[in-house]
Amino acid sequence: MGVVSDQVILFCLLGAIFALFVWGRIRYDLVAFGGLVFAIVIGVVPGDQAFSGFGHHATVIIALVLVASRGLSNSGGIELIARHVVAAGRSLFVHISLMAGVSAALSAVMNNVAALALLMPIDMQAAKKAKRSPALSLMPLSFASILGGMITLIGTPPNIIIASFREKAVGESFGMFDFTPVGAVTALAGIAFIVLIGWRLIPVDDKDKGAVESSFNIEDYVAEVRVGENSTVIGKRVRELDPEAENDDVAIIGLIRNGKRLAGRARYEEIRQGDLIVIEANAESIDNFVGALKLEYVGSEKYIGHTTEGLSFIEAVVPENARINGRSAHSLRLLYRRGVALLGVSRKGRTFRERVRKLDVRAGDVLLLLGPTEQLEDVVGWLGCLPLQARDLQVVQRHKAWIAVSSFALAIAAATAGLIHLPEALALVCIAMVGFNIVPLREIYTSIEWPVIVLLGSMLPLGAALEASGGTALIAQQIVDFAAGYGPVVVLTLLMIVTMTLSDVLDNAATTVVMAPIGIDIAFGLGVNADSFLMAIAVAASCAFLTPIGHKNNTLILGPGGYRFGDYWRMGLPLEVIVILVSVPMILLVWPL
Repeated sequence: MGVVSDQVILFCLLGAIFALFVWGRIRYDLVAFGGLVFAIVIGVVPGDQAFSGFGHHATVIIALVLVASRGLSNSGGIELIARHVVAAGRSLFVHISLMAGVSAALSAVMNNVAALALLMPIDMQAAKKAKRSPALSLMPLSFASILGGMITLIGTPPNIIIASFREKAVGESFGMFDFTPVGAVTALAGIAFIVLIGWRLIPVDDKDKGAVESSFNIEDYVAEVRVGENSTVIGKRVRELDPEAENDDVAIIGLIRNGKRLAGRARYEEIRQGDLIVIEANAESIDNFVGALKLEYVGSEKYIGHTTEGLSFIEAVVPENARINGRSAHSLRLLYRRGVALLGVSRKGRTFRERVRKLDVRAGDVLLLLGPTEQLEDVVGWLGCLPLQARDLQVVQRHKAWIAVSSFALAIAAATAGLIHLPEALALVCIAMVGFNIVPLREIYTSIEWPVIVLLGSMLPLGAALEASGGTALIAQQIVDFAAGYGPVVVLTLLMIVTMTLSDVLDNAATTVVMAPIGIDIAFGLGVNADSFLMAIAVAASCAFLTPIGHKNNTLILGPGGYRFGDYWRMGLPLEVIVILVSVPMILLVWPL
């Protein structure tokens, strides 16, 4: 099959795939994989490269980042950072402004994929706390991290590639901060748009709004937590805990001392070691409150010295014929006989003053149980209860936060310094997470958004085939030839548009490799400064905002944000226009023709 016909087939096939993506009726991973298989069968993608995309560094990075993010979340590393960044009652505008600024700043000094990996779990935690869709803030976060990467040499792969092409062309590479004047001004303009207008353009359907909420509706649990010897609340009065309780959406409703619940004076009582604080909250808020004040779960002493890893919560409804109906956890000797503690009870529309473990459970109650993950389902069955739909309610291993955070920070620092490649660095982080049981073996594969992996692994060979057939160079050269009679500024602008368009279809590094030599040739042909064209390509190749496949960060948020393929262009298209309008004058000012 000839090169020309290969180009035509690939153009038609990619056009059909993108039309189906935008249509959105068929899941994007099935469309991409089907397109890849079709391309293999008709021979436009070589058989020996058919599934090379699944081993591509971009695909591997996405998978490793998701596992590392799970480890940061499981260890409480994200929680430590979030307490300084995420504040209760903060408006969405202020939250996006803060997160976008932090994201861009981090991306300037570290790889922008790693910066997003660090901040994405924090942003999702903020969305859960605010009971809003993560879709409203994850895309602004991703776009801001991409913009921040343009500021320095190490922020994004296109800048590094452009620097190497300049060294080949003129004998000297770009320096660390040669990208800063153009990149910083462009990033500031782009972030201003994202913060003021962009996030309002993101479509959020009703089904997406519920993504952060439970799929069932229950009242908060009444639970008891113990004041241990290391707790930060010892010596404080109960009322002094109100700010932390409000931040974690927890209501403090009582204090138990020596087995007796104190009456109305409890709020003014000084807290002692061994006291039990009675609280009302959902499962996640309870765990956050326990972690923030270094409290202990009642019943957790059974696990100390054995295994504090692998503890989880499970929620279960009590039916009429349940073994526990009309009985208490204490009378069943639940903790002693089955190794599981009754942490809380939700009794909709009714209150109770009994101790949780001594409360006679009634049909319709919802129980919050704490115990080893592998035993919980069996215990729920033994109790005769019905487990609610599974949620991620694993107990945070806060004593391992320093391991997770330090391993992640060291790996990113090593990758940024060029001592090791980013995929290998992230792989070492994941090995550490698994080795220290921060991410249990059963969670390794459930941490990964597999539809996203299939999408990226399927599209990369198609993009490579288009490049190998000469299709990308053909598009670029044709448009540049068309504008050749309009002067170098018009050619520069059109070159940026072409580069941006290709970067939305190909990986941004591949786009840079294709477009950099074309830009140098055009500059030499026109007799103008090649640096202007190289800077234009660096900016345009980085700014892939129209699709989830042009940049790894956009791919990374696709699953967690619940986005469709066609959602990106709504904020991405005006952002790309702003980038061109701002960067072209800055390039001409800093790197004159």
